[in-house]
Amino acid sequence: MYAQPTKARAEAWERRLYLPAYRYAEAARLVQTTPQTISRWYHGYEAPGHRMRPVLPIQQAGLLSYMQVVEVAFVADFRRLGVSLDSLRRAHEYLRKTFQVEYPFAQLDVKTDGVSVLAEYVAYEGGRTLRGLLAADRGGQLVWPEAIQQRFDQFDYEHRLAVRWHPRGRENPILVDPRIAFGAPIIEQAGIATWIIRERYEAGEEIPEIEEDFGVTREQVAAALAFEGIDLQAA
Repeated sequence: MYAQPTKARAEAWERRLYLPAYRYAEAARLVQTTPQTISRWYHGYEAPGHRMRPVLPIQQAGLLSYMQVVEVAFVADFRRLGVSLDSLRRAHEYLRKTFQVEYPFAQLDVKTDGVSVLAEYVAYEGGRTLRGLLAADRGGQLVWPEAIQQRFDQFDYEHRLAVRWHPRGRENPILVDPRIAFGAPIIEQAGIATWIIRERYEAGEEIPEIEEDFGVTREQVAAALAFEGIDLQAA
């Protein structure tokens, strides 16, 4: 089973994963959605003639932990790939109960084929290791890897936890790691938070000065500023 580490035995870096640290607006910027959408996924909403149930387990309004933001990222990706809200609800509940984890979209290696939420399945039979995928929203129906195409690869896993996140893809230098800079987006190779680059640029410093001060390239500076909403080409 993939149980969440207890506070008594969890290492310090693991405990950081569960600490409230991100406002809805910050989470929305990371996953490229809106704070209102995130709120609906957690709390649902009601309107005349329409009611939407929460997709993720309800949590108190306020800050999200890194693990919760990772789950939001997966929900956002699944929705872009066409997975229905009902499928996401069923998948989350099934994985949470089956694998006894609190944040299955963050703690398990999940994928999608554009219809279902899929989780890695490993079994041992007759001395052989069998690997496949479970369609979590269909009660654990087995789906073999050959039948799907992995749609995204944003996360690095350690101890079955999604601890390193490439929010704009692996070709982009921006990284989120809760063990570095309190989980703020950084330039991976330099460990410099993107907001620091933005502040230096907005203070009037030239790009070559920023490059020299932090030992980064123009491309890395441009990626950090783009993440912060500043397009150097348009500036």
